[in-house]
Amino acid sequence: MNGRIRTARVPARREFLLAAAGGAASLALAGCGFKLRQAPVFSFKSIAIPANTAFANFLRRDLKGSGTVEVLPTDQVAKAEVVFEILAENRDNVIASTDINGQVNELLLRLTIRFRLHGQDGREWLAPTSIQQTRDLTYNETAALAKQSETELLFTDMQNDIAQQVVRRLAAVKRV
Repeated sequence: MNGRIRTARVPARREFLLAAAGGAASLALAGCGFKLRQAPVFSFKSIAIPANTAFANFLRRDLKGSGTVEVLPTDQVAKAEVVFEILAENRDNVIASTDINGQVNELLLRLTIRFRLHGQDGREWLAPTSIQQTRDLTYNETAALAKQSETELLFTDMQNDIAQQVVRRLAAVKRV
């Protein structure tokens, strides 16, 4: 060789076929109704969440992140158009399985959030509703401290998931 690197030129027909395949794929995606998730649009302009729990903080963060609704501080509940009221937040650990010696092998973690949305005039925007998440957790008595930390991480993950579900549900709410 004379010191030059040879590059293969892709024939024009191949370039055309690749471009056509890309165009066909984009048309197929557009035709099926696919579109990226956009910021939710709410039927209300401001919301108050008069609670100081980890779940309430996740929900405030997600609502503020949407950028389409004003989340008022807990001391300004009276100024909000709607109030998100957390009625109950229950954590359960249920034994899912044991071994032949009666030692726990697996736990079922369950988080249930019950809430409602109402206006300042007392009218219901969203009747009392529950959302529940569950996670499985293998358990080993010798790693009890590590499993306790894992349990807390799983509950935090469930709170975050439920907060995102609530934001989508609040976006679907229309004033009655």
